[in-house]
Amino acid sequence: MSNCQTDCTAQRKLVTALLESRRYPHTARAVRLIETHISWVLLAGRYAYKIKKALDLGFLNFTTLEARRFYCAEEIRLNRRLAPKIYLGVIPIGGAAEAPELGAQPAIEYAVRMRRFASAKQMDRLLARDRILPRHLDSLAATLARFHGGLPAVEPNSAFGSAAAIHAAALQNFEQLQPLLKGPADQGAVAALRHATEVAYTACEKRFEERRAQGCIRECHGDLHLGNIALVGDEPIPFDGIEFNPALRWIDVMDEAAFAVMDLLHRERPEFAYRFLNAYLEATGDYGGVSVLRFYVAYRAAVRAKVSAIRASQPGMSKRGTADALASCRSYLELGEAYLTRHQPALVITHGLPGSGKTTFAQAALERLQAIRIRSDVERKRLFGLAPSADSRSSIGSGIYGADATRRTYARLHELARELLMAGFPVIVDAAFLKQEERKQFRELAHELAAPFAIASVQASEATLRARIVQRRNQANDASEAGIAVLETLQAAQEPLLPQELACAAEFVNEEESNGGVAGAPGWGKLNRLLVYEG
Repeated sequence: MSNCQTDCTAQRKLVTALLESRRYPHTARAVRLIETHISWVLLAGRYAYKIKKALDLGFLNFTTLEARRFYCAEEIRLNRRLAPKIYLGVIPIGGAAEAPELGAQPAIEYAVRMRRFASAKQMDRLLARDRILPRHLDSLAATLARFHGGLPAVEPNSAFGSAAAIHAAALQNFEQLQPLLKGPADQGAVAALRHATEVAYTACEKRFEERRAQGCIRECHGDLHLGNIALVGDEPIPFDGIEFNPALRWIDVMDEAAFAVMDLLHRERPEFAYRFLNAYLEATGDYGGVSVLRFYVAYRAAVRAKVSAIRASQPGMSKRGTADALASCRSYLELGEAYLTRHQPALVITHGLPGSGKTTFAQAALERLQAIRIRSDVERKRLFGLAPSADSRSSIGSGIYGADATRRTYARLHELARELLMAGFPVIVDAAFLKQEERKQFRELAHELAAPFAIASVQASEATLRARIVQRRNQANDASEAGIAVLETLQAAQEPLLPQELACAAEFVNEEESNGGVAGAPGWGKLNRLLVYEG
């Protein structure tokens, strides 16, 4: 019998003994066991104890007690970054396998000690019950942006995150997936996704190296799908990050965000996927990462397809279980290939005075059109090193609102729009666009890139404009700093849409009684026609 088999046999005795509630130094009326392919998790009272199996699976090696101690400590170190209230510490287990003592030395085993939460609070389960709200996606994006922003970049001499490493990881999925699927249709689906992945890799190879040099490879969570995020106190908390293989967590931050995007798309909630993505991009300013987003979404879809195929091939699976796993695998393959090959660039610019509801419209539009939004109020402040909610203390026509600052802002919006359109995404530029020249530059950009173009002209009554501006100023929680004086100045200076502009403009009347002017507005029909968008 190998050492691994011997250790696993002893571990099973230990786990069996730990099913007795009297073994715990706290109240545990009953103990429940959850077994995965790499660990046992004992649910005892308010706590959970995870013991790593003494296995060598190639991508992980837990065969020695010291290795298990080390990886328990790594699991605590890594997951405390995002879930400090869940991950409590490493606890030694002494005594004998048949009579274990938690906290005793010398240790015969180690466990990760965690505070329990209800499995019903996992975001995948909540989403299935339609219990996830838009604010949860916004909060998750903010959490992830803060987390990524506080991480150090990979060392220059490390191999993590190189283009070659990314390519090898992507190819490994297909090499492991191919033997698991037998039918010609499934083999064809794998081949199609592999080909599309190779084409995308060739297009992105230079960008991968550029992003690595820019510091985008960081020690991330590594496994950010919805099943690894729980609502704790109504806040989404990522847990169960990857501790056993650093190559799987030292990744591009956009790879991490793409996993959640892919999962939401696969669960047929594209509006949530793009709400999360846009909130993350707005918080980080990492619009350059969109150039590799398609690759990473497809990569994560291939990973989950492989997991589903492995599950389908496991012995003891019921016919129904096997069929469900294979159907899941196929749906991931289809999603990955479609996301790589379906490019639908289009450009929408907003038009309207402060308080008209342009940002409310743009939020609804990005969810409906699966688009990337760029906000002038946010990017203007980013150009000057200010947070979105910061007060620039600029007066009308000066500071960050002077003529030169405004030109720089629109130039930045133009630059970002070009990059995003070239990546194949619909783009919404949320800005006032009260000057004909500003609108002309973006119309010409769309024409240059052969992308459909539309102006979303958002209108509201004078009373509504003033009421919203006063309310926004009182709440002081928006990137816009426009007050009544700014409104009056812009009203006098605005240049009306020309006849040729009206031809490509959809009007949205945004009054309070019209639910923000975005639900069922007549303008949506014209906007869809202008974008040749079928939704």
